[in-house]
Amino acid sequence: MKIGVHPNNLHLRLARLWPGAFVDLQPIFISYAEGRDTAALLESGDIDLGGTGSTPPIEADMRGLGVEYVAASAPRPANGAVFVRRGSPIGSVAELKGRRISLIDGSFHTYLLARSLEGEGLSLPDVERVESGARDSLADLLEGRVDAWVAMSPRLEKALERDDVRLIVRCGAAIPNRSLFWTLERNGLSAEEIRSIVSELSRIGVEITADPRAAARLLASGDRGGSGDHGRTDIDAWEKVVRSRDFTVFPIDDEIIAEQQEEADTLLRHGHFSKPIVLKRPETTR
Repeated sequence: MKIGVHPNNLHLRLARLWPGAFVDLQPIFISYAEGRDTAALLESGDIDLGGTGSTPPIEADMRGLGVEYVAASAPRPANGAVFVRRGSPIGSVAELKGRRISLIDGSFHTYLLARSLEGEGLSLPDVERVESGARDSLADLLEGRVDAWVAMSPRLEKALERDDVRLIVRCGAAIPNRSLFWTLERNGLSAEEIRSIVSELSRIGVEITADPRAAARLLASGDRGGSGDHGRTDIDAWEKVVRSRDFTVFPIDDEIIAEQQEEADTLLRHGHFSKPIVLKRPETTR
């Protein structure tokens, strides 16, 4: 089985490094740049399974690709936030109107921003979205090229320790922010393969939680910055990230599909999507 791994899905990053992971599926781990590439790689057959935030599979369904959800993480309320400069006049989400906001558009960043704005009677067209890609937008924020920055782990934890930026909203106040593990119906994963994937993701999650220091060492060793004199600092930083999240994994159920449907409907209201979609319930996905 070809399992896609990108930098922002820590569960699969760790699975690639974890002893004995997915051994019954004869895994081949395929590295790629970012979660928004997952649908194209599944469509081309370059990978059989990917893991992303909540938004990319909805984007794929909007393209008619026929997403099949496999598993979901527990909610991760700490893994996303919106920051402004410490001295910014912006004191709340309501004051983001007309402002430039750096984010990875089409990821969970878009949904976090939409729900946060909606709570203040605003919508996505009321702000200017500035695509950050893989670039660290902290410098853009500090130097005034953008007014706000949607951040996620591991940059988020580092930003929280700084005194020149200020947090105005956290994921948990707006969205569940789960990781979703998914494929396309056309790839034809068997029920046995899906059960095996869920079981392995769950097992690895339990072991990560039991030994976060070991997980941090693996992440640091696989990180270009995790060597040399900064090795211990990087391990400490990664351990903080690992401890901040719940690595529990569940099979897909009606509650998770309902969350995805709510996101699809929200992004339609905000004009991010041009047409409605009705997501399939778990019992009809095969």
